[in-house]
Amino acid sequence: MGQPLKVRPTDPHGEMFEDLSTTKNVSREGIYFLTARKLYQEGMRLFVTLPYLGPGNLKNQEYVGQVIRVDAEREGEWGVAVQLLSPLTAGGKMR
Repeated sequence: MGQPLKVRPTDPHGEMFEDLSTTKNVSREGIYFLTARKLYQEGMRLFVTLPYLGPGNLKNQEYVGQVIRVDAEREGEWGVAVQLLSPLTAGGKMR
């Protein structure tokens, strides 16, 4: 069962966006999700909220992550593998 997530870039000089998705795969070190956005690149740093249960929800956990792979899935859809580097919120635990 996938977990809801929110992803946004850490670079304030790049294109700013928020991407809401659901995980396809989760490990202790990272996550894999599908998106229609073709903006992700290897090495890109992200803020990842996992699980994302809505704005202001105290169960949201935020991490800094780095894109390690981008796969072409189906037409118009991309698979993104993200390594979770460190938790940003007090309750954040590496899964």
